[in-house]
Amino acid sequence: MSDADAAAGEQYLPEDADAVRDALVAWYEADHRDFPWRRTDDPYEILVSEVMSQQTQLSRVVTAWEAFLERWPTTAELAAADRADVVGFWSDHSLGYNNRAKYLHEAAGQVEDDYGGEFPDSPDELSELMGVGPYTANAVASFAFDNGNAVVDTNVKRVLYRAFDVPDDDAAFERVAAELMPEGESRVWNNAIMELGGVACEKSPACDGAECPWREWCHAYGTGDFTAPDVPTQPDFEGSRRQMRGRVVNVLGEHGELELDRLGPRVRVDYAPDGEYGREWLAGLLSDLDDDGLVAFDREAGVASLAR
Repeated sequence: MSDADAAAGEQYLPEDADAVRDALVAWYEADHRDFPWRRTDDPYEILVSEVMSQQTQLSRVVTAWEAFLERWPTTAELAAADRADVVGFWSDHSLGYNNRAKYLHEAAGQVEDDYGGEFPDSPDELSELMGVGPYTANAVASFAFDNGNAVVDTNVKRVLYRAFDVPDDDAAFERVAAELMPEGESRVWNNAIMELGGVACEKSPACDGAECPWREWCHAYGTGDFTAPDVPTQPDFEGSRRQMRGRVVNVLGEHGELELDRLGPRVRVDYAPDGEYGREWLAGLLSDLDDDGLVAFDREAGVASLAR
């Protein structure tokens, strides 16, 4: 980080920034949620947890994460697996968009083929893996190798906005987060500040109940103004397009190749060939899945099967 960026970050922090850092780390180390991926520094296990946690409640992730790693405990075993089996697992556990399973499968192959089975340890190199964006790459670098930058997700933005009156600007959040993180301590720091956002500084804050360690410095706590940047909410899963995508994959996995009018009623009970949820709707769903490499859809013949 340049001197100018550091100065831009420092302007929002209290003068006793070291006390702010120490208070958060002490709070986290004294008590925090005990997710199993916080007890490992295996980059594969951490990558699986990060991909599963995207738009999925953590309470649902734990069981799926444990079952996934029991079935495919290493990148070598995942890379050798049938992609349809991996996608089917993803759908069975309601883990969101199935293309994440496809990308995770391909990333495992990259680790084996391009890196000799050993994960790269920097955010830049990790970003070369299929489906691994900047946030996920940084999280894996931090939690597996203690070699990451400051994580800035929606929870962290909310914390910084409230605590230090940081403006709702991505560049400002990144500068402040980078300046605040102790050098060389990305593992504990990123876990701690994300925990703060997930436990004490949620949309409805629990400052006193969670014994927030930043109350004495917090702008929101001092003023009573707990507004924060808008945070997108996850759409309801029931009846959603991603649920229908998962059902298509499940049905084709069970029945093999199907014509549209045989597939449709198994996906939606209100399927009607010429209705709102009919052939055109189903063809659009299948085309998307075909583009993602999950389904083979022959529009002219009106049949679909799982991609192999």
